[in-house]
Amino acid sequence: MQNSPVTTDASQSLMSGVAGDATIAAIASPVGRGAVSLIRVSGADAFGVVDKVWRGAQSVAEIPARRATLGRIVRADGSETLIDQVLLTRFDGPASFTGENVVEIAGHGGVLVTQRLLEALLEAGAKAAGPGEFSQRAFVNGKLDLTQAEAVMDLIEAQTDLALRAAHQQLDGGLGSRITAMQDDLLGVLAHVEAYIDFPDEDIDPDTRSALISRIDRLRDTTSGLLETHERGRILRHGLRLVFAGAPNVGKSSLLNVLLGYDRAIVSDVAGTTRDTVEEVVNLGGVPVRLIDTAGLRSSGDEIEHEGIQRTGKALASADLVVELLDGSVPLSEQERVQVPESVKHHLVALNKSDLGVADGWDAFGEDAVRISCTEVDGVEPLIAAIKREVTTSASALDATPVAINARHRDCLQLVSSELASARALIDLGEEPEFVAEHLRAALNAAGEVVGKLDAEDVLGKIFSSFCIGK
Repeated sequence: MQNSPVTTDASQSLMSGVAGDATIAAIASPVGRGAVSLIRVSGADAFGVVDKVWRGAQSVAEIPARRATLGRIVRADGSETLIDQVLLTRFDGPASFTGENVVEIAGHGGVLVTQRLLEALLEAGAKAAGPGEFSQRAFVNGKLDLTQAEAVMDLIEAQTDLALRAAHQQLDGGLGSRITAMQDDLLGVLAHVEAYIDFPDEDIDPDTRSALISRIDRLRDTTSGLLETHERGRILRHGLRLVFAGAPNVGKSSLLNVLLGYDRAIVSDVAGTTRDTVEEVVNLGGVPVRLIDTAGLRSSGDEIEHEGIQRTGKALASADLVVELLDGSVPLSEQERVQVPESVKHHLVALNKSDLGVADGWDAFGEDAVRISCTEVDGVEPLIAAIKREVTTSASALDATPVAINARHRDCLQLVSSELASARALIDLGEEPEFVAEHLRAALNAAGEVVGKLDAEDVLGKIFSSFCIGK
């Protein structure tokens, strides 16, 4: 993993306000019953805090680093009341996840016993960690750049092998190294331009101007290449949006339940049962696919149903793939088709209830419509195969992508691109180097925000607040 120390004023401010200021503790495993739970403690006084409740053959500071040691945790009130028998592992800073002294305590995975262990540590002097505070300390202490810190959350939330691989690539510094290289190139161009500011008698000659434009164009190409990966990143992190749409009672909810393998949506003969979108994620061909059941499309005077239909329209507008469901047992002329937005790249038509026979008019679809039955064993297999064919294209593109930026990265890189375009235009016009340098500095700052070279702390707080406690 690449380490990227941060030296900006903002990070130095965070360093004084976060790292080393307090010893923090949190439950780092999911809440619930299990074989093992994990509590993490980090800070300059981590060993001393844990020692107050640790009972073993050696003190925490005497235990060999990175070696799990059996012992007991007792209450911090002096009563020596046993809470749990645990395995304790010590990590000496800076060779730890946060860069600080860290203790990890593995206890039995009961809800109550885990909570009691944490309470004992808090009574011993630790402070309850906030969301993402461990990862934030790792960032502040130069153990991770900001893209790597975000990759920790991507790794936790990955639902497919492709998403997992993308998270590992970002955690290993794949995106961070590219942005760092971009920053180095930007610094070189900026230094060149500022040289002419320092020596105003030296005009930028045509050859030099051409070389600067060439370097800026290469940076713009790099930025554009990274921006093109945003859509893939969105699919990896949040899933390809597959929307089931059609009139009431054509079998959308039944289809969702069949694909999920359990009853997620209410199925009824009463039209208009689905009043809101229902979403679940499945793994198809290595790609996370977000299945979205929608309210049946029809005119309705029911206020709640009308709102559901409005949400169906919004779901269609943001869909990657629409499965238009029609009742194959009813003549085509008696059914209203779904108006699929032009922005939707993939559209499949499925004729449900094929077990009841196919009514007149459907032959016009030929092989363009998939015939299915939600009531028969393997009755939806043809549709699953068709969906997988559509998804396979996305899977191939995702698999070939070494990096996949998120929405925050996209916003920063769009600003980089805009500022570089402005700088190039000013050079073309022969404007003073001071104006060119202003845009290059703005581009450099925007690129720095991707990896954590920031002018404000607000972005950091927004990112880490989305983390789970103990991470």
